[in-house]
Amino acid sequence: MVFSEPRVGFGTWQNTDPEACAESVRTALEMGYRHIDTAQLYENEAYVGDGIERADVDREEITLGTKLWPGDLASDRVHDAVDESLERLGVDYLDILYVHWPAKDYDAVDTLGAFSELRDEGLIRHLGVSNFTPELLDEAQAACDAPIDVNQVELHPLLPQPDLLEYCRGHDIEVVAYSPLARGRVFEIPEITDIARENGLSEAQVAIAWLLSKDGVNPIPKASSEAHIRGNLEATDVELTAEELDRIDDINRELRIADRDWVDW
Repeated sequence: MVFSEPRVGFGTWQNTDPEACAESVRTALEMGYRHIDTAQLYENEAYVGDGIERADVDREEITLGTKLWPGDLASDRVHDAVDESLERLGVDYLDILYVHWPAKDYDAVDTLGAFSELRDEGLIRHLGVSNFTPELLDEAQAACDAPIDVNQVELHPLLPQPDLLEYCRGHDIEVVAYSPLARGRVFEIPEITDIARENGLSEAQVAIAWLLSKDGVNPIPKASSEAHIRGNLEATDVELTAEELDRIDDINRELRIADRDWVDW
């Protein structure tokens, strides 16, 4: 398995203030988080690295992932791009290297061949992809000798993606759920707000607990304040009833927030 407990990870999208980002990462790690997610696009890898350095947590205990933007996915660019990310992060290896989007310079054989070489060299431990459909996963797995271990996708109560989850479970691919709070929309969903009120929970905790009820799903909510960082982590102790899970599963609305015309959803 790629991820250890707790299955809630710490997302850093839009966390671009150097001090605030570093301190939030440090706080999350010292609070008990062990999965930290970033990307070249976020322009905060150096700040994330500062937070990892400040935290009183051994590097080997941390699952650290970053993502390469489509312009860095040609094989003759991948190695240099990863070296640059490692330098910014201040680490010797990545636990997960992701293809951020299957676009522009992405070619399954060329790109993932370079990822496999990095794995053989010990610079990355797991190959990851992001925003991949089952069809794209089929192509990626056929093109690469190394296993595709992780698929990071948008996943929340308004975009449950059951077919994709079933595919990933059947192929031993763990799922990382980004935008697990639907960028704040979960606070406006009656089914979520009702369950939160009935149980003395926040809407965020309900949405995260719903994701954690699904095998192989690892949500990565972002937070900046210590209270929200702690609250999201405490969702790991929440057990929703079967009836409550069904109420969320039966929400009859769908919203994809992160959409790109180069993916045939």
